Amino acid sequence: MEATPIRAARRYQSRPGRCAVVVDDLAALVGPTHSGVELPHRLLWRPDRQVDLDQEWALTAMYETVLTEAVRVDELSAWLDGPTLIRVWNDLYLPRGVRRAWEERHPVLRQVARAA
Repeated sequence: MEATPIRAARRYQSRPGRCAVVVDDLAALVGPTHSGVELPHRLLWRPDRQVDLDQEWALTAMYETVLTEAVRVDELSAWLDGPTLIRVWNDLYLPRGVRRAWEERHPVLRQVARAA
């Protein structure tokens, strides 16, 4: 199965030296939405990497981390869920480059942001 393409938005950075990574299709985001998960150390740099997705604050914190730290499409699709991303979009504290890159590629996210 071929991976969904990603766009490394060169003009948008998640942090200095790292381009924001954006999946082409939100339907490709099929990550967990409930229960506990453990993020890989590459994404979350702390000893306890357990996240309880049934707690809204923990879910949004995980989305912020994954959107900022991901460098490959498989990281995005493994940990994010498209409908959940749309639902929490306005609650996420993201670097400007990440927010702009995702909203540019996915008009539905831009619409959610404007509606707030």
